Amino acid sequence: MAPDDSSGQELQAVITYKNNKSTGPDTVDVGPSFASEGITEGLWDPYRNSHWNSIPDAMKDPKGYWVGDYYGVEAFAVNTTMVKNVPQDWADLLKPEYKNTIGINGDPRSSNDAFMAVWAAALANGGSLDNIMPGIEFFAKLKKNGNFLVVPASSATIANRTTPIVIMWDYLLLGYRESFHGNPPLTILIPKTGVLGGYYCQAVSKYAPHPFAARLWEEYLYSDEGQLAWLEGYAHPVRYADLVKQGKVPATLAAKLPPASAYAKAQFPTVAQTKRAGQVLQQQWGPVVVGA
Repeated sequence: MAPDDSSGQELQAVITYKNNKSTGPDTVDVGPSFASEGITEGLWDPYRNSHWNSIPDAMKDPKGYWVGDYYGVEAFAVNTTMVKNVPQDWADLLKPEYKNTIGINGDPRSSNDAFMAVWAAALANGGSLDNIMPGIEFFAKLKKNGNFLVVPASSATIANRTTPIVIMWDYLLLGYRESFHGNPPLTILIPKTGVLGGYYCQAVSKYAPHPFAARLWEEYLYSDEGQLAWLEGYAHPVRYADLVKQGKVPATLAAKLPPASAYAKAQFPTVAQTKRAGQVLQQQWGPVVVGA
């Protein structure tokens, strides 16, 4: 597989090459909705790796058709040369001192990262995994008081100081901070409330050219060594809580991350909840936020 393929492209590759044993993919790394679609299409061979029991139930198919591999949560990145008082939670972002400072990773109607930022805000403002509307209303307030920037946030806008406060996946922000080498200096934190996580899934193709190699690959990915490799790239492996409990996360690596306790609060939506939330956002973001 090409490493930059989207979930949809990976799914299509399994379908396209299912009768070609020499070129089809052995495994895929896709979003939950695509993993679910693959079950419906009969594309996966169920496989439970040897670390199955240490993987949270919310991030694996009970029959073994797919299993989460890594996850991230929505986090705040704050340029501390421009923002002296670092916001600790969503409610802080409404303060007048943060005027013209806050950005998200694009339009939430087309950017999954931005969509999840809105949903995380909902969790912190009386909403839930079944009710994204308070998050949409929260961003309407941010826009009305001038704190929310319509400029899509990115590594470039962080670097050129256009977006002093950014809400984005933690692993992206942690990677940006490392690449900036302190210019600008970033404080990255998980908000006290509204901690929303998203994950990707591994699945073994029913038409894998190398079915046993596919299973060996899965065993590596979910081993301690494989899981720590994800963490070195700042993406939390699915067995993160288990690794922390066993004291297997190196201190040098842990020091680069927000505290493990912050991730313990993360909520992970189901595929059905994600679809419903997306429908509400598509309907309401324009009239409630863009038109505010």
